[in-house]
Amino acid sequence: MTDKEIKALISLLDDQDQEVQEHIQDKLLTLGTEVIPLLEDAWGGSFDAILQERIEEVIHKIQFEVLVDEVNDWAANNSSDLLEGAILIAKYQYPDLSIDKIEKELERIKRDAWLEMNDNYTALEKVRVLNKVFFGMHNFNGNTVNFHAPQNSYINTVLETRKGNPLLLCIIYAVIANQLKMPVYGVNLPEHFVLAYKNEMEEIKPKLPTEAKDILFYINPFSKGTVFDKKEIDSFLKKLKIEPKEFFYQPCTNVDIIKRLLRNLIYSYDKLGHTEKSEELTHMLKQLSKTVPGN
Repeated sequence: MTDKEIKALISLLDDQDQEVQEHIQDKLLTLGTEVIPLLEDAWGGSFDAILQERIEEVIHKIQFEVLVDEVNDWAANNSSDLLEGAILIAKYQYPDLSIDKIEKELERIKRDAWLEMNDNYTALEKVRVLNKVFFGMHNFNGNTVNFHAPQNSYINTVLETRKGNPLLLCIIYAVIANQLKMPVYGVNLPEHFVLAYKNEMEEIKPKLPTEAKDILFYINPFSKGTVFDKKEIDSFLKKLKIEPKEFFYQPCTNVDIIKRLLRNLIYSYDKLGHTEKSEELTHMLKQLSKTVPGN
């Protein structure tokens, strides 16, 4: 279609006939991202609040469909990159977020930790250094006051506010640890999320450890990097009256982490009564589960 034809379609979005509106929306959706600049131009050139609202709706739907495809592609082809997965989820709420800004901030934190690291340090000593930098120098904390706020689940806002939920703090901590060649992975506990330090001093590989005996210790970033062992997981599960299962002690996949991130957001938006957002994210989760079945 020509730009002139697309602009004509956009002008019909304010039609009072519901069927006409839906037909126009469907037609614009099939055109994909290439139509967004024209939609934005139409929004800026209009003083009609209803037309602007409908243009915003179309832009969001196009961006959402593209994002679902990007998340599925990440899960199928590039899930070793946890940072990319977290950024993709953040793009749901912040489609124009600056990836460069996120990467530079993570690099700054990593550099501060690297400057204090020593190749001869033990695993525990390295964790103590990272804890000092992450929680001391850069002031990361668990958001205990507004625990279920959606902002706690978006990597860009957590990097800005330095406050997040257990999962996002673990994601950021693990990304930085991996960049420092520390074999740290997520552990998908019920009602909590922690990290495991693998018992191997080798370069990070996409393949994860599969046995709990390979774990030196666990780390809880929501509690300022507290280090603990398997017995404390046993005690935690006992308090919850949950039968211990092998995967509660083992590193999970990055896809499982992103699935849990989506579940957290769905719960957050449900609590706020934002039904449309929770339904969209539920759709994204279902599509991701079809791409990579599992937890």
